[in-house]
Amino acid sequence: EVPLVESGGGLVEPGDSLRLSCSASGFPFEKYDMNWVRQAPGKGPEWVTGIDTRAETYYIDSVKGRFTISRDNAKNTLYLQMNNLKPEDTAVYTCAGRRHIGTLVADTRRNMYQYWGQGTQVTVSS
Repeated sequence: EVPLVESGGGLVEPGDSLRLSCSASGFPFEKYDMNWVRQAPGKGPEWVTGIDTRAETYYIDSVKGRFTISRDNAKNTLYLQMNNLKPEDTAVYTCAGRRHIGTLVADTRRNMYQYWGQGTQVTVSS
């Protein structure tokens, strides 16, 4: 069983919207801070947004006002609503879970997370 499975990626035009989902299983989802990390072609990973166990949310500046992270603990699912997408948002988006230790850590290093998904491709192009 794969702990984290992302879905919802695709090819869209600038200005369009997408909603990513990350289905979790096999661990107590409600006790984990959940994050989205993306990696664009030829670039290093970039932490995008996170939501802690109290549903406090955090974003990088470039997506504030356009992206919304949320979670449904009853469904063990993490979401990322992405509006007004831009070509620079093109990347593989991966969800990652880290046991809550008091402060959400915005980290790009895979070994800082207990759970790491396989990623879903988002391509924004006209």
